[in-house]
Amino acid sequence: MKKLGKMGIALAMTMSMVLVGACGNNNNGGNTSPNEAKGTNAPAATEAAADTGNNGDTSSGKKITLGFSQVGAESGWRSANTTSIQDSAKKAGFTLKFSDAQQKQENQIKAIRSFIQQKVDVIAFSPVVESGWDTVLKEAKDAGIPVVLTDRAVDSKDTSLYITFLGSDFVEEGRKAGQWLLDQYKDTAEDVNIVELQGTTGSAPANDRKAGFDEIISANAHLKVIASQTGDFTRAKGKEVMQAFLKAHKDIDVLYAHNDDMALGAIQAIEAAGLKPGQDIKIISVDAVKDGMTAASEGKINFIVECNPLLGPQLMQVVQDVVDGKTVEPRIVTEETTFTSDQAKEALPSRQY
Repeated sequence: MKKLGKMGIALAMTMSMVLVGACGNNNNGGNTSPNEAKGTNAPAATEAAADTGNNGDTSSGKKITLGFSQVGAESGWRSANTTSIQDSAKKAGFTLKFSDAQQKQENQIKAIRSFIQQKVDVIAFSPVVESGWDTVLKEAKDAGIPVVLTDRAVDSKDTSLYITFLGSDFVEEGRKAGQWLLDQYKDTAEDVNIVELQGTTGSAPANDRKAGFDEIISANAHLKVIASQTGDFTRAKGKEVMQAFLKAHKDIDVLYAHNDDMALGAIQAIEAAGLKPGQDIKIISVDAVKDGMTAASEGKINFIVECNPLLGPQLMQVVQDVVDGKTVEPRIVTEETTFTSDQAKEALPSRQY
């Protein structure tokens, strides 16, 4: 059928004399695909530091050193996230040791172990995937180095292995996407065929955005996901998978993409097939980066759920509080909104990322 239309800063865990934690994140910025990464060795960490008065110091007067492992450079969102962290560390006066994991968990684990050997004050990272971190996190904890998770969570049952998780509520993002679709088709008497471009397999945003979306659309039996496949959060893979969807399914009504870059790649495939994105196929996306907002303002994306990448200022405050021994909440959720096409057009001129 064819469509009808439509961290305040907290931290958890009271810090006493021993700080616990452990783990990294990876990403360098830019829109290159993580599949371009060569080899399995973790890239050497880069270092940057800047003095800003008395900021960025420990109680002993020593400059705070933060080891940060980024996921990679898979999207515009990740590029903005990296820039925010690097700029905020400089402004805070921290020494930043930065490592790009190139979408490989083994690279992040190597980077975290390197940070441990270098005796950094705090380790922060955005995990490539949710599982497989306990061993290296315990190594950081045993070394007395606290760990902060940013953007993505881990599934470790031992929550003492990290201090806090700072980032979005990915399940809620999926729910918001599903609710918009549910509202658009609330009166339908026909099946609505949905295809889904998932994020990196095993990653927290991919798992959670799917779970939240499925939870909400299950209220209407006519909303049917007929195909779901990973697009690795990249524009190139999003285009490739959407091309395959279009060949296999002749009546696609809706595309749900777990990020803007995959949606933008899919738009290319849809247009190449002689169809109009946003009209012949409704598109829902997550991120709200500038390129995605531009597509939305043009009517090519119908609804975007925001995922704010500008976590740098909050992260630096968390790091400072952890080093100072202050109590922090175990979960810090960023505030985010949603955009229809008209709202995206209005917000675009002042968009920071």
